[in-house]
Amino acid sequence: MLQLSDVFRGRNGHRFGGKMTSQTAKVVLSLDAETVSLLKDGVNFKKDPENGKCYIIYKGTEGFKACRNQCKHQGGLFIKDIEDLGGRTVKCTKHNWKLNLSTMKYVNPPDSFLQDELEVEILDDGGLRLVELSPLDPWLADPREPLQLKEGEVKVTYLTHACMELQLGQRRFMFDPWLKGPAFARGWWLLHESPADALDRLCAADLIYISHMHSDHLSYPTLKVLSERRPDAPIYVGDTSRPVFWYLEQSKVQLTNINVVPFGVWQNVDEHLRFMIMMDGVHPEMDTCIIVEYKGHMILNTVDCTRPNGGRLPQNVDLMMSDFAGGASGFPMTFYGGKYSDSWKATFIKNERKKLLNYKAQLVKSLQPKIYCPFAGYFVEAHPSDRYIKETNVKNGADALNAQINNLTSDIKTWTPKPGAVLDLGLALTDPTNSEAITNPPASAKIYKDNWDFDLYVDELNRAISCEIFKHPNWIQFYYTWAGFQNYNLVVRMIETDDNFEPHPLGCDYLVDFLDLSFPTTIPDREHSYLELKNRVGVMRHVVVHGGLWDDLYIGFQNRISRDPDIYHHKFWNHFQTELPCRGPDWDKFLRQMTPTVESDIPEKDEPEEQSVTIWDYCSQTQGCFLKHTYCAFACAVLTSETWGAHWR
Repeated sequence: MLQLSDVFRGRNGHRFGGKMTSQTAKVVLSLDAETVSLLKDGVNFKKDPENGKCYIIYKGTEGFKACRNQCKHQGGLFIKDIEDLGGRTVKCTKHNWKLNLSTMKYVNPPDSFLQDELEVEILDDGGLRLVELSPLDPWLADPREPLQLKEGEVKVTYLTHACMELQLGQRRFMFDPWLKGPAFARGWWLLHESPADALDRLCAADLIYISHMHSDHLSYPTLKVLSERRPDAPIYVGDTSRPVFWYLEQSKVQLTNINVVPFGVWQNVDEHLRFMIMMDGVHPEMDTCIIVEYKGHMILNTVDCTRPNGGRLPQNVDLMMSDFAGGASGFPMTFYGGKYSDSWKATFIKNERKKLLNYKAQLVKSLQPKIYCPFAGYFVEAHPSDRYIKETNVKNGADALNAQINNLTSDIKTWTPKPGAVLDLGLALTDPTNSEAITNPPASAKIYKDNWDFDLYVDELNRAISCEIFKHPNWIQFYYTWAGFQNYNLVVRMIETDDNFEPHPLGCDYLVDFLDLSFPTTIPDREHSYLELKNRVGVMRHVVVHGGLWDDLYIGFQNRISRDPDIYHHKFWNHFQTELPCRGPDWDKFLRQMTPTVESDIPEKDEPEEQSVTIWDYCSQTQGCFLKHTYCAFACAVLTSETWGAHWR
């Protein structure tokens, strides 16, 4: 079998050679939970007891913001501005410059600087850390003067969702190819019909960038085609703590030229072309963005990053691309009970989409790219079983965002792409009003998909339902022990369901107490948080068998969630969405341990003299059995089914 070490290159370097220093994220101040609880609304000054350096933490209605206590003008120290009754402004002791901490903008003099922010990381125990990226602006290393671009020299072709093809001179660079199949198990499907030659373009690409491990960017059905036709195609990913291709070996997709590159370092491809991958400030463990530069012209793709490069981005790039749509989460659509009525969800979603639209428009205005293109939001919950999600999960439109940007500034050309549309960057930069700068697909071209091969992919997921391991009730303990999450006061009830989230006739229903990783038969009497998760059985078992991340369930809308109290358990979800072991459970070892088997202990149905033997008799003989309790629909179904013997065999 191909080993990961044979596939991945450049973990501490890159294939182009040369000396480099990777961008790093450094913790500059840590506060414990008690100290955080004492922070007052507005301005707080905090000093690092070890080195005496001072920081400013602003506590507002939307959370915390932080920066060094150092004026950007000439390095003076800030003090509270007693003239500011709102409690948002500090004043420099050198020249009386004033900084509004809620916006990190200098208000005196106005329109001067933006203060360099520190990332604020809230810990699971209530503590807080301030994190600083170094260097802040890595793209400024080795600056290059832009050269004149000829017509047709740089072309940007939109294929679908987050997949763009860049023609840069004689080279072709492709971003995030999701060209076939679903994403997040069976929850997301492509909205746009990609050009007929999209897979051919992928297989001919000189460079492929995959921003992160989510399956609408790293699509194994798409990469399977690539591996069959050109397994040595050069793929580039950032050096995230959770490897982008952590699932490669289990996927059986054979790719032999994956290059892991350090953050914030120019990767020189040739005399004119280079690129730089940068980390996300909020999710540095998995998310990245990229700058591509050709002949001094920059293309910035922030993809899905929440705060790309900690909020520090180059201004006046030639082309900027970012996500825009929202809706890439199970919250609140998959939640039920309590306040989660349809009307509450509709109001919440409307407000959240509006806030996202405003944020993106203001971000684009502040960065002043010459051209802006919204992408990476063209997906649809197309499967008939997800009609409720499709109708509830209203998303922003690309045209709406571009209209808002155009209302804010007339200096930015906006582009709403259609699949197969081509932007000629040279023409657009020379004359933004030139109608020939953008070539749209012909009027006869199919824009929206209307067929997704549902059965092909759903049947593949559902094959996990009858997997051998689920004949043995001990799979539950084995799986959660492998998952490695405990010492957290949370009890979760897991219910395997059909497509309508009703208990599946052959599904399991069990409790997991994550305080001591036990599997009680009744809900514990102590005070604890409680989650109830109804998971579609095919997706849940596919995740269990393959050791997949729970994004397939949560982001893919494949479960329904109730919680008491109604709070978000970051530590739990972060573990199951990003921190599960990279190597899946050893089910072969598990099956070797499961002797005697159920088949040998439960008699054939055609032996009436032995019919007094029941599944409970087997359970009583099996150490660690979790079926024999009132919640187990699985055992009840087996006992009452006319085909129970066949099922257990």
